[in-house]
Amino acid sequence: MSVFLAGDVGGTKTNLALFDSEADRCELLCEATFPSSQYPSLEAIVQVFLGQAAVPVQRASFGVAGPVFGNKVSVTNLPWMVDAQHIQEALHFERVSLLNDLASIAYAVPHLVASDLHVLHDGSPVPGGTLAVIAPGTGLGEAFLTWDGEHPVPHASEGGHTDFGPTDRVQLALLTYLQERFDRVSYERICSGIGMPNIYDFLKDAGRAEEPAWLADQLATAADRTPVIAQAALDTAHPCSICEQTLDIFVSVLGAEAGNLALKVLSTGGVYLGGGIPPRILPVLEKETFRCAFLNKGRLSGVIASMPVCVILNPKAALLGAAYYGLNS
Repeated sequence: MSVFLAGDVGGTKTNLALFDSEADRCELLCEATFPSSQYPSLEAIVQVFLGQAAVPVQRASFGVAGPVFGNKVSVTNLPWMVDAQHIQEALHFERVSLLNDLASIAYAVPHLVASDLHVLHDGSPVPGGTLAVIAPGTGLGEAFLTWDGEHPVPHASEGGHTDFGPTDRVQLALLTYLQERFDRVSYERICSGIGMPNIYDFLKDAGRAEEPAWLADQLATAADRTPVIAQAALDTAHPCSICEQTLDIFVSVLGAEAGNLALKVLSTGGVYLGGGIPPRILPVLEKETFRCAFLNKGRLSGVIASMPVCVILNPKAALLGAAYYGLNS
């Protein structure tokens, strides 16, 4: 058995796993999750993990939150510089590969099975067509996957940081509101975990919705307001209008930007929603709001309509993508 190390490295947590690289589908042997900020470097986490596993490893691949330049990554929201050459020398590995975390998810898509996906929009995917991935989590990540004739080729992107383009009067008012708070308004300022409270604040401050006292109390003590807002929006037993409106705007913006990405890379193979938020808001994503925003592309709406849209349910997609990428790079 040949053991291979893969990792999904983020600002909040780092997931590491060992795989049997001789198995047809990268058989998972063991895994562990570490709070990233409690360690001085990725090497330190890897040393702890391998010490626990007590298995010899010679190769490793890591999907890392941040753009990769020269096999180095300055990790988003962490004071780490991940350097593949340094890791290779420090841990005596034969080879270390790095790729962006969203590119890692994109690389995993061809290996996912039906149970890993939830279809939002049926289409007619083109075999070998480009795949697009958009992932609202803490931030908004984007990537895509092409084919070189035999192998998938992942491409990283920082598309989540492009300028926000409103598609209706409410979103135009939202943009104006946020321009008074930030120097620049990107899609990530709205369509992400850090962005959802911005929508909420706009609705409240602009007088478009009232904030219930019970919700104000919860939000005042919450370390992260986003889960509170999302949970209240999904509570059908006790509907909360301001949270429902927040999530509707969020989903509309996500649909529009997913369609933008699909047009930019011509993702005839399909569009995939990754990240931690989409699986948690499936009931709202299944409404017409997302689909209408996605398809509203004027003369090219017909082209967009042919592209299937799926939510990635497998929380280990980035980890699997890093493993497959490392084995084939």
